[in-house]
Amino acid sequence: MMKNSVHELAIFGGESMFKEKLHIGRPNIGNRERLLERINDMLDRRWLSNNGTFVQEFEQQLADYLGVKHCIAVCNGTIALELVIRALEFKGEVIVPSFTFIATAHALQWQEITPVFCDIGPKTHTLDPAKVEQMITPRTSGIIGVHVWGQPCNVDALTAIADRHQLKLAFDASHALGCSYQGQMIGNFGKAEVFSFHATKFINSFEGGAIATNDDELNEKLRLMKNFGFAGFDNVIYLGTNGKMSEVSAAMGLTSLESIDEFMAVNRRNYEVYQQELAGLPGVKLFPYNESEKQNYQYVVVEVDETNAGISRDLLVEVLHAENVIARRYFYPGCHQMEPYRSYFPHAGLLLPETEKLTSKVLILPTGTAISEEIIIQICKIIRLAIADFPLKIKNQGKTTH
Repeated sequence: MMKNSVHELAIFGGESMFKEKLHIGRPNIGNRERLLERINDMLDRRWLSNNGTFVQEFEQQLADYLGVKHCIAVCNGTIALELVIRALEFKGEVIVPSFTFIATAHALQWQEITPVFCDIGPKTHTLDPAKVEQMITPRTSGIIGVHVWGQPCNVDALTAIADRHQLKLAFDASHALGCSYQGQMIGNFGKAEVFSFHATKFINSFEGGAIATNDDELNEKLRLMKNFGFAGFDNVIYLGTNGKMSEVSAAMGLTSLESIDEFMAVNRRNYEVYQQELAGLPGVKLFPYNESEKQNYQYVVVEVDETNAGISRDLLVEVLHAENVIARRYFYPGCHQMEPYRSYFPHAGLLLPETEKLTSKVLILPTGTAISEEIIIQICKIIRLAIADFPLKIKNQGKTTH
């Protein structure tokens, strides 16, 4: 890659276009007055944790929204994954994508279960069912699919594979609140689905997560496990941990849920502006959402083809950063290239060609309620100018990229 200073990379006279940094995942806040009312109510009641009113209300509203029987609110999405993995008694090996946030793999490895990384479909960015079947061994106990960008996995194919091989199936739905698969809301598939309400998600609870399931027995087990195994006062009947969501997190979660339609509408508007402004740009492809399903449009995902764009994804990221647009390379470089997996499985990449291609192309651009249409237009202007000018600038300077 070119070694340039920030000022050399800036498009507009060595000065960044935006005075403040535009970060990916700037939090949506919702109705601040309503949130503060809830917080004051919580303080007046002096009930800050331990399955308070707001947690119970948040769980019920989530269950109603998703159309599931049970929703268990927990302190974060990673703990939600760990609880599901333990409750379903995964062991040995579990098949997961490498193209996901590291928590998906860590939740397994933390419990001494081996994540077996499987390749993805180049168009869907989710697990390739044909590759999943090839990865099954006598040690395989389950599959965890990830609905990347809210794009559902091929649920039917994965369910059929799990049934055929008597494997347990769960989904990491951290990106997929408000999305559907064949008309049914994500949250209803596999034995359980896990959601994240981290501050960077379009619906947040400051920090939090939830598990959705239609399995009564699993629901009871998870509720025991998230609270040290307590069944009433002084009565521990199961092994557990501290996975409880606090009341203040639930208050934020409820406030966010009240604005979910507005947040999704803003996300869709932003996506459509990007779509319009980047149309026809060589080497730049916006990830297409399936308009026949419900979508949250939470991520603006661009694939950069260096051959056609004349600029690498990584150099384009540097250009954007120089303009204070903090674009990100999700999920670079892939879980299999991070520790401890890079040391455990040094040749995993040989079985992950589509994952390796995608991690070198994907770029995530800012969206959400903190971004206006005018800002998006300016971001796209930077991208267009970079693609038009940088190949010529590199040629004139006698420099190359790699």
